[in-house]
Formats: sequence, C-alpha cells, structure tokens
Amino acid sequence: MRTVTRVLAVANQKGGVAKTTTVASLGAALVESGKRVLLVDLDPQGCLTFSLGQDPDKLAVSVHEVLLGDVEPDAALVDTAEGMTLLPANIDLAGAEAMLLMRAGREYALKRALAKIADKFDVVIIDCPPSLGVLTLNGLTAADEVVVPLQCETLAHRGVGQFLRTINDVQQITNADLKLLGALPTLYDARTTHSRDVLFDVADRYGLPVLAPPIPRTVRFAEASASGSSVLTGRKNKGAVAYREFADALLKHWKSGKALATFTPEL
Repeated sequence: MRTVTRVLAVANQKGGVAKTTTVASLGAALVESGKRVLLVDLDPQGCLTFSLGQDPDKLAVSVHEVLLGDVEPDAALVDTAEGMTLLPANIDLAGAEAMLLMRAGREYALKRALAKIADKFDVVIIDCPPSLGVLTLNGLTAADEVVVPLQCETLAHRGVGQFLRTINDVQQITNADLKLLGALPTLYDARTTHSRDVLFDVADRYGLPVLAPPIPRTVRFAEASASGSSVLTGRKNKGAVAYREFADALLKHWKSGKALATFTPEL
C-alpha cells in the first residue's frame, strides 16, 4: 500500500528568514533519504526557482498558469539537478494573485492542482511568499503541516502574532486539519546571547514550539543559491548537517506521529 503524500508549507510573512533556503535544503535532504519530492514556488519573485538553477524569465509555463487552471500541473513541472521536481514561479504569479481574488474558492486553487499529481510524490514542500495574501492562503490551505522559519535577530517576532492568527483563520475556514509544527530557528549563532534571547522570547510570548536543530548562520547559503543548488551540494558544512538532521526528524515524525523535538538554548 502506498504511503500518503505529506504536504508541508514553509511560511512566514517576514522576508529574509531563510524560507527558500529551508525549502531547497529540506527537499535535497529528503531526496537523499530516498523520497520523491516536489517543491512548489509560490513567490512571484521566483527565488526558489532561481536558486535551483532555473531562469524564471525563460519558463514556458509556471505555477501561474496552473493556479488559474490554464494548464495541467504536469505541464509546468521541471526536474532539478539534485533530484527534486519543481513547480516553478516567475513574476507572472503576481498577476495570478490579483485574478484569483475575483474567483470563488480562490484559496483552494493549489490544493486542487496538487490533487492531480500528489500520488507521484512522497513529500510536497511549499515555499510561501513573504506576505499574508491569497498565495500564502493557498499554500496553507493545501498543506498538512506548516513550519515557520524564524531568524534569530532583533524584531524577528514582528508579525508572528498576526501570522499565527492567519493560521488559526485557515484552520477555522479552509483547512481544519492544518497543524503548526513550530518555529525553525535560522541564522542562529550559538555564541551570542542575543540569538538565545530571541528564541526564549518567541517561545514564551506565543507558546510556539522551537524546533531542533537550529540552522546556523553560514556563508554557504548565499554561495549555494548563486550556484543554482542547495546547501547540501559541495563540501561539507554546518548548514547542510543541520538540514539533514531536521529532515530525519521530519521523517521520524511522519512515521511515528510523535511531536518533533524542540530546542532549548543553553543559558
């Protein structure tokens, strides 16, 4: 019997929190574990698409046409060098957002599209845009679970409360089964008390689980994006180690149903 396809949204309305890095790196780590992985780029800036070696400006079709129902999802899929499949995005997606607003059931466009291809994949990871618009609502409505990347810097929690209210709204209206797994610390520097203070504040203020392991700050993330690959390629680095560990934790969580391990920074 085939296992159920897991759909994970990676979302935070704040930009610059390593959402795209998390999606690409998790996807690559899950492929290493033998999983068939689909990555969905829901950001009109096409950062995930670019970071995986595709030119957003040269796409024949993209998630834009898929969401509007103009093409079948299969027609827009592209393969990546690391074995993931990508549903890519470009700036056309900004137009899709405006057009979807005029349609009934607009929050379900991605869910309907994924239903046509989900049986080809073990895991679908959705890179949501840094906003709380209809595209993010599509990602959350289509997902089983959501992870919130949270950079360990000043003002990191700005907007977290609003984002959590949005998740609650989605659970009440379009996706009652959506589960919030917690916040994944990114750009973490264990040497600073500041990084630890931010995590303590978020956990205390919002009662939000802080997931383990924290993703350390490393220059390899920028280098990987520029080279069109994830941080898991090339020489060994601490960022790749952390994402592999988090991917393993997710696989165990999906298999056992037990909650993910949480991170408690040392005082």
